[in-house]
Amino acid sequence: MAQAARPHHGLLSFLDTDGKSHPVENAFAVTTLVIGAIAFVTAHFAPLHLVSSWTGLVGMITGAWGQLISATTGERFVLIIGLGAAGVGFYLGMAHGGLFGGVLG
Repeated sequence: MAQAARPHHGLLSFLDTDGKSHPVENAFAVTTLVIGAIAFVTAHFAPLHLVSSWTGLVGMITGAWGQLISATTGERFVLIIGLGAAGVGFYLGMAHGGLFGGVLG
């Protein structure tokens, strides 16, 4: 029972609630959260629709894959927040001009 009393230290220790290290899953969760935040912030500026739509699309793809491979509830929580932000960024970017708006044609 000594492993239960051992404290977990580290920046992302709240994601590893099962006591095991999940570097790939944690990387997907943090990447999705950062990309989602970028997509969400840039979506509020119409001239940045290319950035918001592309980062939103990438964020939704990484978030979906992260959900498939996630191992803990903490990872899934961070992934859902990132997926929501990426989705808002993607859809507002699409509304402001889309993935190729003004560049092609």
